[in-house]
Amino acid sequence: MALLAEMAAASDPVLAALAARLAGRLVLDLARVGPTDRRGIGRIDSSPADRTDGDIDLDASLDALVQARGGRAAVEVDELRVRHWTRPTMAITLLVDRSGSMSGGRLATAAVAAAACSWRAPADWSVLAFADRQLALKSQDDTRTTANVVGDLLRLRGQGTTDLDGALVAAARQLERSRAKRRVTILMSDCRATAGVDPLRAARRLDELCVIAPVDDADDAAEFARACGARFATIGGAADIPGAVLSVL
Repeated sequence: MALLAEMAAASDPVLAALAARLAGRLVLDLARVGPTDRRGIGRIDSSPADRTDGDIDLDASLDALVQARGGRAAVEVDELRVRHWTRPTMAITLLVDRSGSMSGGRLATAAVAAAACSWRAPADWSVLAFADRQLALKSQDDTRTTANVVGDLLRLRGQGTTDLDGALVAAARQLERSRAKRRVTILMSDCRATAGVDPLRAARRLDELCVIAPVDDADDAAEFARACGARFATIGGAADIPGAVLSVL
């Protein structure tokens, strides 16, 4: 997969397109691990009437209504059900550190991470690549396909400095657009900030922060995760991403 990610930037456009297409298929297959939240921006659900507001769900409440009428008694509220709009259960923003070099291995890992986030929260996810500034590959309310986002990640090139604070602030702004009950930021980085201000304040203001770092360069990321109360996991490569995402969520 790392080799395919490298080939996706080949000077031969036909070779690059074929490599990107095959890498994309592998990425999508590998990422499909764990449960998925299929709920969209909003959907109609049915709940007990004593727990929420809404319109009477006649189909679900029919037995209670018939029994009450037969016995000439009032219907107990906990025997009725109402239909109401629900929110998606989870929103995810993925932050991909693109500072330094972006080799085939790093590209493949980032692409699998994006696909894994899409799989877990298909209706409410975003991806931001960052170095000294942020690049939105998919915004929270955007409808771009997973395949297109994966393709963009495979074409990423590295930059110099790392503004970790700016990336975390940008993640918070993305999640502000969501109506989900649970809002999670997944940060893929060694967490060595070389630009901007101290990122701890921005990290602590997020609802949930999860940090995923390369296993051979994880000390700074582990210390940062402890300092801001984030969940933490390490990876050895792209194949470890689905399990790491599952564990931190």
